[in-house]
Amino acid sequence: MKVLIATDKPFAKVAVDGIRKEIEAAGYELALLEKYTEKKQLLEAVKDANALIIRSDIIDAEVLNAAKELKIVVRAGAGYDNVNLEAATAHGVCVMNTPGQNSNAVAELALGLMVYAVRNFYNGTSGSELKGKKLGIHAYGNVGRNVARVAKGFGMEIYAYDAFCPKEVIEKDGAKAVDSAEELYAACDVVSLHIPATAETKNSINYALLNRMPKGAILVNTARKEVINEAELIKLMQDRPDFKYVTDIMPAANAEFAEKFTGRYFSTPKKMGAQTSEANINAGIAAAKQIVGFLKEGCEKFKVNK
Repeated sequence: MKVLIATDKPFAKVAVDGIRKEIEAAGYELALLEKYTEKKQLLEAVKDANALIIRSDIIDAEVLNAAKELKIVVRAGAGYDNVNLEAATAHGVCVMNTPGQNSNAVAELALGLMVYAVRNFYNGTSGSELKGKKLGIHAYGNVGRNVARVAKGFGMEIYAYDAFCPKEVIEKDGAKAVDSAEELYAACDVVSLHIPATAETKNSINYALLNRMPKGAILVNTARKEVINEAELIKLMQDRPDFKYVTDIMPAANAEFAEKFTGRYFSTPKKMGAQTSEANINAGIAAAKQIVGFLKEGCEKFKVNK
């Protein structure tokens, strides 16, 4: 069996070493395709791969057509919208993610962005503190729970909304569960987004929802840029000079945000949530273990396609 790591943004060497140890201990071969620059390189590399570990790499129908021996793709990370799930299912390929492995890294980044925002982007002027502010966590999955844990240390008052998470799960962590996104936004000074990009959530963070937030509000997005209705957020920030937006997913309208909202808008140059050495290692080794479990025992615990 041949396991291919195909990453245009490579894992750290220590992560690759950990992956190799897991794969070779199981009696499989490990191959590497790192920093590739053209899709044809990926198409060639997958031809004889039985398993594939990726990061943000695009696995579409063309790649799956080329990968005649492929049985499993594991996305090292939580999000998997870079994999065509329907095409994978049609080819009989199992797709998995590695939930929870990057959660602390993303949570720490979210809190770092909050501090940056309340301290006026460290521009030398007097800012405010997170202590005592009401934090709304939109989606209470692995990342949301870590955000709640870290935010407690700042002395924030924590609220959460998740349509799929029982209230008792949220409230046992010391957060207040609310009944709707509208209630969450109306109650909170800061909202941190952790929703996936789905048909239901794309463009759902809009003017009407955000305008419920109190004066001096901050929106933090370490989830997906597609969930933001950018045109309506721009209109809101024009109408609300008190509103700040900070994100690690650069908007399509980044230039317009930067030009119009100096001192109230910040985006990292690229997605940074999982960009820590610890998260890199954790997700890579988890992906390797899941591949071994699938190939040896048929374990499909983290399968995300039908």
